[in-house]
Amino acid sequence: MRKAALFMVLLSVSVHLNAQQTIKRTLKLMGSRFDITVVAKDSTGTNNYIDMAVAEITRIEKRISSWDPNSETSLINANAGIKPVKVSQELFDLIKRAIGISNLTDGAFDISYASMDKIWKFDGSMAQMPSEEEIKNSVSKVGFQNILLNEAERTVFLKLPGMKIGFGAIGKGYAADKAKELLKTKGVEAGIINASGDMNTWGKQINGTSWKVAITNPMDKNKAFALLPIKNEAVVTSGDYEKFVEFNGTRYAHIIDPRTGYPATGIISVTVFAPKAELADALATSVFVMGIEVGLNRINQLPKIECIIIDAEGKIHTSDHIEIATK
Repeated sequence: MRKAALFMVLLSVSVHLNAQQTIKRTLKLMGSRFDITVVAKDSTGTNNYIDMAVAEITRIEKRISSWDPNSETSLINANAGIKPVKVSQELFDLIKRAIGISNLTDGAFDISYASMDKIWKFDGSMAQMPSEEEIKNSVSKVGFQNILLNEAERTVFLKLPGMKIGFGAIGKGYAADKAKELLKTKGVEAGIINASGDMNTWGKQINGTSWKVAITNPMDKNKAFALLPIKNEAVVTSGDYEKFVEFNGTRYAHIIDPRTGYPATGIISVTVFAPKAELADALATSVFVMGIEVGLNRINQLPKIECIIIDAEGKIHTSDHIEIATK
């Protein structure tokens, strides 16, 4: 479930003012691009803070990665249908929150999507749709209801043999949250962790203004349709502007509904604002799957959560309490 970075942060980098500097570093972590921006008193200290953030993100990757055979996640998957696996409190809590979001979204979000057969190709190679039987079989081992947690033993058991969990839809958001949390405890007053479109901010720019995000128009990636301030919150955009296929006049996004095996339709991009990137990450994917009406209805029931949807015709839909200053 790939997140598309359909926005850009507007800021001044490496500017000295009132004994503070803004330093930005771009690097590859968790298989994706991370842009880490920190405001601090001197460049040496600022770079040390960025090193701390990188170390924290690397630590999280080792714990949750399903590609690392030695990770706790891989151990859970290897024992699917066999036995429960005792895990760290951190991973147990992350899985528990993921199941909570699955319940909140009626299964539109599901970390057991990793069990899904990859029958849809979004690289231009598909000549026809998969059959109904293939689609049904592709999600036969998907279902968050089959992730069994034991609070007392702190174990995780995947009920079905061959079942798998993965954190591709919330892992980078969680890492951004943890890096932000760490830097704040170290006294860093402001910064941005941008994990390939899963962005978490805190504090203000050195000129005293809020960080601002330009939401890109997916119909024309060289233009932005909105400029929004972000204050100590996260913003995540999920989009199909490059990854999609078309059959019989219908555009199918690369984001698959884990309940049916069919790709999402009718939406080009979803942007979610939330207190944490982990939650924004999961909800952006969920709204894409749930669709405009159901998705906005669900968002409007959640406190401190806002959403912008762009449909397949380029029309903008927003949640109840969001203000857009168009560019």
